[in-house]
Amino acid sequence: MSLIEPKIDKLLDEADNDRFLLCAVASHRAHDINDMLRGQRDRAMQLDTAVEIARASTKKPLSIAFKEIANEDVSYDPETIDAKRH
Repeated sequence: MSLIEPKIDKLLDEADNDRFLLCAVASHRAHDINDMLRGQRDRAMQLDTAVEIARASTKKPLSIAFKEIANEDVSYDPETIDAKRH
């Protein structure tokens, strides 16, 4: 599987050309997205609507996270990131 869109160069630009930082930011955001999607699935199952369940699972959380990073919808706080490294 290859990453076509967004381009890796654009993603790295948003993460100060640090591939490890990019992975950390994308992973954290994908985790948040997954939690939100899981909540939607649980709610949809309670309502017995298969359409909502299907809508919630059409895209992978990591793909959504990368797209948000490329669109500059998601960023990071350098002070917080550095504080976690120590």
